[in-house]
Amino acid sequence: MKTVGYVRVSTDRQAEQGVSLEAQEAKIRAMATVRGVDLDGVIVDGGESAKDLNRPGVQQVLSLVNGGKVDAVIVAKLDRLTRSVKDLCGLLELFEKRKVALISVAESLDTGSASGRLVITIMGAVSQWEREAIGERTRDALRHKRSQGQRVGNIAFGSRLAPDGEHLEPEPAEQAALAEIRRLRQEGTTLRAIAAALNHRAYRTRRGTPWRLESVARIVKRLRPLQKLICGPARRESSPL
Repeated sequence: MKTVGYVRVSTDRQAEQGVSLEAQEAKIRAMATVRGVDLDGVIVDGGESAKDLNRPGVQQVLSLVNGGKVDAVIVAKLDRLTRSVKDLCGLLELFEKRKVALISVAESLDTGSASGRLVITIMGAVSQWEREAIGERTRDALRHKRSQGQRVGNIAFGSRLAPDGEHLEPEPAEQAALAEIRRLRQEGTTLRAIAAALNHRAYRTRRGTPWRLESVARIVKRLRPLQKLICGPARRESSPL
């Protein structure tokens, strides 16, 4: 049986979590020994995310599978190969069609059997659910912080960090500049003309530099939802952004 291994890490920090490339390869070689097969090689994806299959190592594995040059692929853990249920199902279908077994050491699974294929699909679905649930909780937490006026990421133009170091408060000079931008834009003034007007009135960007078309465009883009609600779409003009 011609067998290859596949290992992947997305960051160097994973070495601290026991999923380094070396640790994965050791598990794969141990599994090959247990199964009594010779490992023809280990394909490596270093610094690659499992969000999709657009990875050099995975593409090499797929080439071997499609070319009928391999009978089994061993991974240390299923999420090293993919974290997407859709991609996993596609891989399982391909492996079954080419009569190639997918073996996962951590989950003790082998797609050489129908039960193994069922369990590995369920586990992939649970893994994706966990990832999406974490994403939802993170978004909800950030939304709650914003609703409480707490800082989230970079501080937008018009605000500054309050003395407590957690909440935001209006920055008077920047708020005045924002009000002028809103007023001029609602009147149909072009971005370039707005920049000139701000500079004429001695308003400055957060960096203390004169206003340019590009810096006004960034502000207008952030204010656009409110602008559309109040006065409809603004007149289009050429812009490098």
